[in-house]
Amino acid sequence: MKTVILIAMWMAMALCTHLFAQDTIHNSKIVQLKKTKEEIVVSEKNKLKKEVEKINQQLIDGEITKEKAIMLKEAAANKRALNIENQLTIIDNKIALLIRNGEVYEEVEERNKIEKEIEIFGFKINGNNSNKKEVYDRRTNESFVIAFGLNNVLTEGTSLEDSDYRIGGSRFFEMGIVWKTRIFEKSNFARVLYGISYQSNGLKPTGNRYLVDKEGQTVLEEFRVGLDKSKFRVDHLVVPLYLEFGPSKFIETPEKIRYRIHKKFRIGVGGYAGLNISTRQKLKYIEEGEKVKEKIKMDYNTSNFVYGLGGYLGFGDMSLYAKYDMSPLFKNAVVKQNNISLGVRFDL
Repeated sequence: MKTVILIAMWMAMALCTHLFAQDTIHNSKIVQLKKTKEEIVVSEKNKLKKEVEKINQQLIDGEITKEKAIMLKEAAANKRALNIENQLTIIDNKIALLIRNGEVYEEVEERNKIEKEIEIFGFKINGNNSNKKEVYDRRTNESFVIAFGLNNVLTEGTSLEDSDYRIGGSRFFEMGIVWKTRIFEKSNFARVLYGISYQSNGLKPTGNRYLVDKEGQTVLEEFRVGLDKSKFRVDHLVVPLYLEFGPSKFIETPEKIRYRIHKKFRIGVGGYAGLNISTRQKLKYIEEGEKVKEKIKMDYNTSNFVYGLGGYLGFGDMSLYAKYDMSPLFKNAVVKQNNISLGVRFDL
């Protein structure tokens, strides 16, 4: 399974190569055109300077009068000014054509967009303080991540279909704060994503079983009466680290430049590492006519340190998300088990 995940991640990165080149070319076109505008102004000014020097020499040699020299200088200045105006207009039209055809992204309505402040669980996301000076080129942005879906374990020598835990009943949940930093100065195709997340992996045993600790080994055993509920949960606090790839909209105004990834394809590959912060088991059953609820909090020989691989693929704020714990679920287990999760992820 590890090999399959690694191969899939490498294939995904290879598929991004073409998009990376395309994104870089698109952004460089408008940069080159603006550079050409500057070169036109410099060139026309140098030509005007040479013409004025020639007129001055004619005046010194007595070939023309002072009045004629003034008239020639004015005519030369007007010609060069018109040359600059006409050539810059041509360049501006080329830029407008690129924007209209979607090759360079610069949307007028984005210039006046107000970034609203969102507060989730006490964290302020994408806040815009009007008292603070606008950052011209913000290379790092923060967002709130939430993910959930199905959870299970891969048992050594056993297929997932024969898992000891319910496929539909076992679930995971994750939420956290992440920061994305643009890697390249002139392109936002590749970003580094890092932050801190809370992960909760839940498992529901099949049959009428529950987990017990027997001499340092955590095993499933039949419960003495019928169970209404049997659920095992492990909580982690992890630091994720991903490389994210995907196109973006390039927006430029006199006050700022921005790279927007809203409604754009994205793919992320990487992993995470952290600590086990809680392990517990919940049981519900009826015994001697009484409803009983048990919440047992103990380590169950779970790994104290967790690390794994992860990846996501999606469009806009939503992505398909998968993660795999390379660290074993239970320490010193006779049969190795590794947690695996598949679900959806939202970057808000």
